[in-house]
Amino acid sequence: MAHWIRFEHQGRTGFGAVENDNIRIHSGDMFAGAQATGATVSLAAVKVLTPTQPTKMVALWNNFRALAAKLGNPSPPEPLYFLKGNNSFLAHGETIRVPAAYSGKVVYEGELGIVIGKRCSAVSEAQAPGCIFGYTCINDVTAAEIINKDATFGQWVRAKSFDTFGVFGPVVATGLDPAKLTVKTILNDQERQNYPVADMIFPPARLVSLISQDMTLEPGDVIACGTSVGVGSMKPGSSISIVIDGIGTLSNRYE
Repeated sequence: MAHWIRFEHQGRTGFGAVENDNIRIHSGDMFAGAQATGATVSLAAVKVLTPTQPTKMVALWNNFRALAAKLGNPSPPEPLYFLKGNNSFLAHGETIRVPAAYSGKVVYEGELGIVIGKRCSAVSEAQAPGCIFGYTCINDVTAAEIINKDATFGQWVRAKSFDTFGVFGPVVATGLDPAKLTVKTILNDQERQNYPVADMIFPPARLVSLISQDMTLEPGDVIACGTSVGVGSMKPGSSISIVIDGIGTLSNRYE
């Protein structure tokens, strides 16, 4: 198992594997034959970046049985998803910003993220695990009142894609069994979400396979697996953390 991170240090961008409080710096391609350089840098000395640079973030709706039951939604026969704009991507430690063009409720959604490791198109469910590089933490921030603001058109992309609303990181963890993971969300030191990934309707390998029938997934792309019960609103000045044991803690402020 490894925890891969991207960072900025002394004006240069790099990546490496986190070991205790240090980063073992690598060269090459994180997804294909990364090589340790022998150099290290203290984690405290760097600015953490998003762990990958996705071409897209595919995000699921209605993918957990507990939340579907609470909302009275039937289990979907196929994944229901939208895309979050690349402008929204935000790293651990950075500030989620109140939108200038919207004054309604903004909610957090703690989620598991699948990170794609190689280009895949129309792969089978058996082939899909070979396309998964690892997993990360996601806060799928949402301007909730925009989604159904217009009765003629569900505005999912707009509601989900304000600048800073696609928060993920701080690392990509490899070698994990996602079915054994638990997602927790902490808002201002109070636990708001705590749910098992095993409750997912479409588990990771099936998601990758089915989504790849529709669109080619590229290395570094992220699939946000959807959220479960406990979603709530954030007020300006709030601190928000998504915690997945085995991956880490994604922490940000909302201002």
